[in-house]
Amino acid sequence: MRASSRPERRPAANASLARPSRCLPGPFASALAAFRHGLSETGYTEGQNVTIEYRWAEGRRLVRNPAMISALVNPSYPDHEVQMRDLQEAGAAIGQKINVAQAGTPQDIDMAFASLVLQGVGALIVANDPFFVSRRDQILALAARHTIPAMYFSREFTAAGGLLSYGASLIDATRQGGIYTGKVLKGARPADLPVLQPTKFEFVINLKVAKALGLEIPPTLLALADEVIE
Repeated sequence: MRASSRPERRPAANASLARPSRCLPGPFASALAAFRHGLSETGYTEGQNVTIEYRWAEGRRLVRNPAMISALVNPSYPDHEVQMRDLQEAGAAIGQKINVAQAGTPQDIDMAFASLVLQGVGALIVANDPFFVSRRDQILALAARHTIPAMYFSREFTAAGGLLSYGASLIDATRQGGIYTGKVLKGARPADLPVLQPTKFEFVINLKVAKALGLEIPPTLLALADEVIE
């Protein structure tokens, strides 16, 4: 996705703003809306003083000459070891054994679930990884097929049919990306901008999925949720 600024002007009343034919946000439509909102907070409005061209890489390299590139890139996800250590420590604290299933391809995900079923696991925690976002539907379908209660790292999983999720708000993070993009378009040096940590976290429960799994969510847990999907 590239954004380029242009002089302030409003289109004529009879002008049409053509959308790029490759603009297919799909499940990321809400994130794009948040990005545009962040841009607007710095004074940029798409179709008026900024043009955004949307391209979905789908695993291929994109080569352009943009004024600004805003993108979530994850070739190997270096946070993997940190998450595994935290999970093992949390499991030890409550006396629960943590079995780790590795998955780096769609086929690995299928095999990981097969392994979990053979081990008779009682629940699943999906680690935070952009690769798993791209395979969301596959993971949700396998969890439902094998009736494995699973907890995810973003609201988008729970809204699409997951049981529970807790993590930083993707929408809020994307909005911040829009703000950063606007600042760079105004001349700020990326190296001078501060690195932000997530400040908004969401705990979401899907009661429909809980019912399908035969689970009863305690009222005390429901009271802690930021959102309950019924």
